[in-house]
Formats: sequence, C-alpha cells, structure tokens
Amino acid sequence: MSIERTKSKQKVKEPKTKITWKEIKRQKVLLFWAAIMVVYGVVFYYLPLAGWTMAFQNYKPRLGIFHSQFVGWDKFRTLFSDMTFIRVIRNTLAMGVINLVVTFITAIVFAILLNEIKSKGGKKVVQTISYLPHFLSWIIVTGILHDMLSGGGIVNELLLNFHIISQPINFFAHPGYFWPIVAFANVWKETGWNAIIYLAAITSIDPSLYEAAAIDGAGRWAKIKHVTLPGIKPTIIILLLMNVGNVLNAGFEVQYLLGNGLVQKVSQTIDIYVLKWGISQGDFAIGTAAGIFKSFVSIILIVIANQIAKRNGEEQLF
Repeated sequence: MSIERTKSKQKVKEPKTKITWKEIKRQKVLLFWAAIMVVYGVVFYYLPLAGWTMAFQNYKPRLGIFHSQFVGWDKFRTLFSDMTFIRVIRNTLAMGVINLVVTFITAIVFAILLNEIKSKGGKKVVQTISYLPHFLSWIIVTGILHDMLSGGGIVNELLLNFHIISQPINFFAHPGYFWPIVAFANVWKETGWNAIIYLAAITSIDPSLYEAAAIDGAGRWAKIKHVTLPGIKPTIIILLLMNVGNVLNAGFEVQYLLGNGLVQKVSQTIDIYVLKWGISQGDFAIGTAAGIFKSFVSIILIVIANQIAKRNGEEQLF
C-alpha cells in the first residue's frame, strides 16, 4: 500500500493547455467555419423548437404561438384516445424494426462479401452499381416497384412461368405484402450506401491478423468469424445505437407513394398522420404533438440502448 501511495504522489499532473490570443489567431480559419456551423445549428435546429409550444395550445395561425389559448396536455390526450393514431404507431414501429433488422444485417453481409472479392476491377464495378440506387428519388424507386409487382410485371411473369401461381397477384391490394415490399425497397436502395462505413472499418483492420490466421490454418469463413467481425464490432455497435433511435423514422415517401385505400390500415406512419391531420386538416397542434411524441420515444430508445451497451462493456454514444 505504501509503495502505491508513493507512486501516486510521484505522479506529475499534466499542465493545462491555456488558450491564448496567439493560438486563436492561428486557428482563426477553423474557428470561423466552426462558428458558421454553430450558427447554422442554432438557427435551423434549436430555434424551431419554439414551435413545440403549439402542442400545448389550441393553436390558431392568425394568433400565433404567443396569443393562442393554452390547453395543456389536451392534444396529447386526444392523440392517444384516437385508435387511428394507435394503429399508426403500430405500423411505424413494425416497419421501423423490420427496416432496421433487414437493412442493418444486409449492409454488414454485403460489406464482408464485397471485401472478399479479390479482383479490384470487379470490386469497383460492384461497389458503383450498389451505390447508384441511393441517389435515386423515391418516386423513381416506387415507380420501378409498381412496374415490377403489377399484374403484368416481371415478378408475376416469373411466378406464372414457373407455375408457382395460376393467376397474377395484385401485391398492392394485400395488406400482408406491404411491409415486406417496403423492407425490400429500403434494402435495394440503401444497402450499397450503408455498406461504405463497414468497408472503411474492414480496411482499418491490421493485415497481420489475417496472416496470422492463415498460418494457423484458418479459411475464409474462419477469418471472417475470428478477425473481420471482431474488427468491425465497435462500428457495428455504434451504428446500431444510432439506428435504434431512428426506429420511428420508418419513412414517409415510400409508404405515401406505395400506399392506397386497400392497404391504408398498414401503410400509414406517424409522418403521414402528421401530414393528414397537422397540415391537410389544419390542426397544427395535433401534428406537433405527434412529432414531439416521436422525438421523445427516439431519445428514450437511444438512452436505453446506450445503457445496455454500457453494462455489457460495449462501445457507447455517451
């Protein structure tokens, strides 16, 4: 114990770095651009939060948020007494979880498989092709899906030719097909883009680990299992924590464009509900309350996921 105390006494505290005017002048360009980003964040992310006041008011646009009548939690009570909103929460949560699981796994698998391609030219071609759908508008993507899944589309043609079905299926008329279609659309559009960060993490793994594994007789699968996956595990955990908070951001465009009256009960999300009641019907207070609920749930999910990661000794966001 005495030895440890003497060692602790001998420890020299690191001098604190003082910020001087000379240092500020030397970093003035970086500080200038940092200040621009801070101002941008304040103007476009924090000042609009004053609009949350509408959720606690009987908001009238002509009166504004300073003169509209305060009604407390009445708008939230109205929301949660509306069975349509409860169904919308179910739809959003279900599609969000499905999208999270499917897109997350496919991006990791795709990145690992892409890394195993030995031909540099072939690898670049596959990468380029896989990235392209990300830059397409959802209008184009949903148009392609409509053509593929229509009665005379390629999917029905293949199913008929292989005698799997006897007559064409109207995929957009059956509620049971809607969530898988949305998941497929997200996978097709975003897998290549989402895999970029995993590819970057894989390239940062020390090549000597693969050499050591090869000397020990490890094949491709063993290298992936014992070198690649552990190497990108911190990246996987961090991205998973971030994506958990986006579970209720299940989407708007794809559901709005693919949805119709026949699948309305499973296609509407919170964002569509906000559009319908908060903008189209002019009840901005209800729309704001729904948006606050979504933000609150997202924060709770991130905090819970971060605490679970912390207790298991994994990477954390904070």
